[in-house]
Amino acid sequence: MTPPAAAQPTKTNSGTVAQYKSELRKAIRRNERDHEIDFLNITAMLDMMTIILVFLLMSMANSSASIPQSKDLTLPASLLRTEPHQEGVAVIVTKSQILVGENPQPVVERWSRESVAQSGLDAIYKKSGINDLHIVPLAESLLHVREIDKQIRRAKGLDPSTSEAIVIVDETTPYRLLIEVLYTLGASSFGRYHLMVLSTKKASEG
Repeated sequence: MTPPAAAQPTKTNSGTVAQYKSELRKAIRRNERDHEIDFLNITAMLDMMTIILVFLLMSMANSSASIPQSKDLTLPASLLRTEPHQEGVAVIVTKSQILVGENPQPVVERWSRESVAQSGLDAIYKKSGINDLHIVPLAESLLHVREIDKQIRRAKGLDPSTSEAIVIVDETTPYRLLIEVLYTLGASSFGRYHLMVLSTKKASEG
């Protein structure tokens, strides 16, 4: 009788499983990375924005002496040969409106020249009645530009406690209205103002 064949050991996939696990661990290690939080470096950005802000403020302060004239605004002539002042908040008084800075929206408009020449602007624009010199809408607009001018003056190393204005008026502006504008400027912390005029040919040739 032939003896039964010896049982052959069963082959397992232990080697294959171990190899798979090893490769899996290697793949995990390759793909594994520390969770990093990327912080935005705002310090450099703030420095850049500060420089840009100062540049813009100083650019806004440079007013142009070239004022376009029209039927509503004709500058008076001057025989002085001094150079015009280039810096300050522009206050423009035409035949029919008052404007401040680069804002195209007038603070006061449409008045009668005859009544303005006698008693100034109407009482609705005044602080204490028609005889008052304080123009309320103009003062409110100047308050806003005054805050901007403070920052400009600080950036340029100037005294921020007072501001300067360039007053541009039509040559037919009544004296009473001019006085009211200048009074309101003084009451709004504009310690100095410059009246812009048109240089005549005689002055330039002299």
